[in-house]
Amino acid sequence: MKIISNPLELKEYLKDKNQSIGFVPTMGALHNGHISLIKKAKAENEIVVVSVFLNPTQFLKGEDLDKYPKKDEADKKICELSGVDILFFPHAENIYTEDEVSILSPNVRGYILEGTSRPGHFNGVLTVVMKLLNIVSPTKAYFGKKDAQQLHLISLMVKQFFMSVEIIAAETIRESDGLALSSRNAYLDKTQRQEALKISASLHAASKMVTQKILNSDEILKKMREHLEPLEISYVEIVSRDFIPLRHVEIGNTIILVEAKVAQTRLLDNIWL
Repeated sequence: MKIISNPLELKEYLKDKNQSIGFVPTMGALHNGHISLIKKAKAENEIVVVSVFLNPTQFLKGEDLDKYPKKDEADKKICELSGVDILFFPHAENIYTEDEVSILSPNVRGYILEGTSRPGHFNGVLTVVMKLLNIVSPTKAYFGKKDAQQLHLISLMVKQFFMSVEIIAAETIRESDGLALSSRNAYLDKTQRQEALKISASLHAASKMVTQKILNSDEILKKMREHLEPLEISYVEIVSRDFIPLRHVEIGNTIILVEAKVAQTRLLDNIWL
């Protein structure tokens, strides 16, 4: 496995490779969810590039940038054992300058749901993803469905900017008890982790209602909120795949999303129906 920190060095290294490139961008603290993305990239491409970059521009003032889990050596070992060909490991000064051009998220879809509680967050996400995609120039880039709004906005950016990369959405990986894998799970103590299970339980309840032909969004959201008590709920919403609120579940075109806090830890989850 080759480790590269300089963006121009990586571009130079990849430019003459006449092979398909699968790219998995991460913020580090790698877990089985990331490993599943790497495996998928390996199965579908000749070269696999993983980036580990804790992107400062997507954290708002007072958020957990300084305490976000960092496991650099473990991440390198995981990538090596997973058969990654190139690990891109830049520092902020490799990616950003003082007077930056930036990408702005859509005025509507970038400021609903997670964008409501974190205004400007998706500007930072889209800017860094644009930079990373331009550095790597991958054939396919892999993102998890757990961050559904992020996935949607990245797909929208690629489409609207006519970028030559295919965005691949991969299924959420869960613990055996249903908790969606997240680097932020490391913040949770034993009691808090049990509380966090209310998030996946609320989604399971929603899914069960749908199988019983209960498709009214208000009814489903009411039941989900009951399951989430007493967590601090940022949002519970039912939207189309284009992130338009739905009054009724439409099978094949629906995402049910939750963001809630367990103590001070913000956790996301969703199901696609």
